[in-house]
Amino acid sequence: MTISKPGLRPESPNFSSGPCAKRPGWSPQALKDAPLGRSHRAKVGKARLERAIELTREILHVPAGYRIGIVPASDTGAVEMALWSLLGERGVDMVAWESFGAGWVTDVVKQLKLTDARIIEAPYGELPDLSTIDFDRDVVFTWNGTTSGVRVPNGDFIPADRKGLTICDATSAAFAQRLDFSKLDVVTFSWQKVLGGEGAHGMLILSPRAVERLESYKPAWPLPKIFRLTSGGKLIEGIFKGETINTPSMLCVEDYIDALEWAKSVGGLDGLVARADANFAVLDRFVQASSWLGHLAVDPATRSNTSVCLSIVDPDIAALDGDAQATFAKNLAAVLDKEGAAYDIGAYRDAPPGLRIWAGATVETADLEALLPWLDWAFATQKAALKAAA
Repeated sequence: MTISKPGLRPESPNFSSGPCAKRPGWSPQALKDAPLGRSHRAKVGKARLERAIELTREILHVPAGYRIGIVPASDTGAVEMALWSLLGERGVDMVAWESFGAGWVTDVVKQLKLTDARIIEAPYGELPDLSTIDFDRDVVFTWNGTTSGVRVPNGDFIPADRKGLTICDATSAAFAQRLDFSKLDVVTFSWQKVLGGEGAHGMLILSPRAVERLESYKPAWPLPKIFRLTSGGKLIEGIFKGETINTPSMLCVEDYIDALEWAKSVGGLDGLVARADANFAVLDRFVQASSWLGHLAVDPATRSNTSVCLSIVDPDIAALDGDAQATFAKNLAAVLDKEGAAYDIGAYRDAPPGLRIWAGATVETADLEALLPWLDWAFATQKAALKAAA
């Protein structure tokens, strides 16, 4: 089958799942008022950090009693701070269905060496049986599996009367999916995901229950300075008022604020969720009609509206061995990159071969619509090349 090369390219071909596309209309000029060359502890610097926290609370609808802190090392740093500071007081259930969740399992079992850790897993494309989680224990899980495209549909599986803490990595969910904070004690994310901010900074949100644990429990292991959230048995409140543990980039802070202000302009959380849902719908309709693409996420109720992970289900390609399938998928992504039609849409390195297309709120629906003919063209050309080489 021969398909003509499409004539229209996406205006922005940035479909990476992190760092994600900048908000529509962004330019460096948006950061012209950043207090560069100034201390983050100066009045002007602290005010911008506080503004970032205030806007985060407003847009995500974070309850008043929850603390919001800006921490180093992106979402990874935020999760690690929570794991090392909070776990060990009781047993923990580690829930994993993709590579980042599996990474937290490794940290808890092999680095913290917690012996009372239950691992509840599922393969790529599926959710574990959430009914098997014991919420009398602490629970660590991702809300949205960035590398599998599988998310929890909602927080209904978490009981309100839980005894343990729920620690949720929400980095590809926050600002595109509705987080039920009443069911979450720790929420983490990074700026470079849904809002397309710059890297290296993470967000750590703590419920009153998490604060109580921090102030009443001391881990058996030493904590490096960069992980310490308490001093003298009391929460370091300054962290949650813009007094960061280490020096943040004020340029990145300004960029995050710019993204948050844009989020307000499109209707806040409701507008962001609607944009991501509309983007997913474009891809979903294409996949449903496609003879060669399928969703990696098996259950439609668990399919992510941000990191949309796709499998190549064409019978000829599916019949290839794993290495050959991976090579085909990589070549498909590479030709789209070369054509300037789509950047960075290959599957995550640990995930099954396929494509991963970011559909979060900063992506324009028109760009996804323009991408679709290119996907068919790239597949047809790569399959023809494969047959010619056989």
